[in-house]
Amino acid sequence: MSNTPLKAVTLTLVRYQKGDQIGHFLAWVSLIPVFVSLGGFLTHFIFRRELHGMFFALGLLISQFINGIIKTFVKQARPETCALLDMCDSLGWPSSHSQYMFFFAVYFTLLTLDGIGFSEIKNNWAVNFFPWSLAVLTMYSRVYLGYHTLAQVFAGAVLGFFLGAGWYGVVTNVISEYFPMIEESMFGRMFYVKDTSHIRNVLKFEYENARAARKNMDGKAD
Repeated sequence: MSNTPLKAVTLTLVRYQKGDQIGHFLAWVSLIPVFVSLGGFLTHFIFRRELHGMFFALGLLISQFINGIIKTFVKQARPETCALLDMCDSLGWPSSHSQYMFFFAVYFTLLTLDGIGFSEIKNNWAVNFFPWSLAVLTMYSRVYLGYHTLAQVFAGAVLGFFLGAGWYGVVTNVISEYFPMIEESMFGRMFYVKDTSHIRNVLKFEYENARAARKNMDGKAD
């Protein structure tokens, strides 16, 4: 067998001290970006195919690409605990986890404030509390578990906040004007891509149309 050192896939590998229940919980918290990407956006594309959601996901990918470029130029190492985590060969500034979650939180908040998908919910603060609490917990988890310093997670949070707000402005003020064209394109028609941002309450709209379609089918069966 070769003596070449083995390297783990770090996408879902998070280490914590054995017996540390808080660390165990925060290790799962640290995986939230993975859950959002695979469980959230991938599922969204398969079942929903909303243009706003697709450009939301694209913005997160662009944000992570920018994060990688910055890390390459800054070349700031992770804290000394990286030796225990087997992460010393990767860079730490800014934290990609913090950047991801703060991008997600600010974009989600702006969607909510604009009434896209949540226009009839009166207590928007309650809806927005969830992503912001996850963002802060994720940031804290990266420091607690020893993957980043405070400066690194705060840098990621600030960068994610401004990139999220900036990308939302680009999508709503520039790209959204092309949504009808994308819907009518070959790609849009082939994959049933749609824009429902003009509908005040998407859940109610789809619920009522689904019921109406069912009643219409029952009527034809009779």
